[in-house]
Amino acid sequence: MSARVIGIVGPSGAGKDTLMRGAAAADPRVSLVRRAITRPADAGGEDYDALSEAEFRESRAAGRFALDWQAHGLCYGVPHGPFAGRVALVNLSRGVLAQAAEAFPGFAAIEITLPPGLLAQRLAARGREDADDIAARLARAPAQSGAAEYSIDNSGPPERGVAELLSILNELSR
Repeated sequence: MSARVIGIVGPSGAGKDTLMRGAAAADPRVSLVRRAITRPADAGGEDYDALSEAEFRESRAAGRFALDWQAHGLCYGVPHGPFAGRVALVNLSRGVLAQAAEAFPGFAAIEITLPPGLLAQRLAARGREDADDIAARLARAPAQSGAAEYSIDNSGPPERGVAELLSILNELSR
């Protein structure tokens, strides 16, 4: 695999972090980019740097982020590289793909999708949002946005999704 940053996008609950962790565990050339998020440290999910809003603003002002954005009432930041490994996977918002392409040479994006019913089940199981919040997320999230060059339907077992992700990563490295 050639060195590059790959953005993983899709609705919250689609399994982006699960597939990313699986790919990194299966291939030592794959690394995960640790984001900064204004979310409490004990919220679970991905491995991230929890920052207060003030700490986030200070980090952004100091130029610590290659990318940053707001979504769902939170702030997200992606640090500048260098990133460990030959392929660095980063969980991104679809709204920052153009900026990511400018920030990272050779950037590509992969979208993770799920049917709406399964997405609702996964969001409910994770326990971070109530039914109204989940309904609002589903209303905002298209089944597939077409914002990425590649797409993975993650409605099957995680192993299948990880295998598809690794196959795309190998294709991108040619």
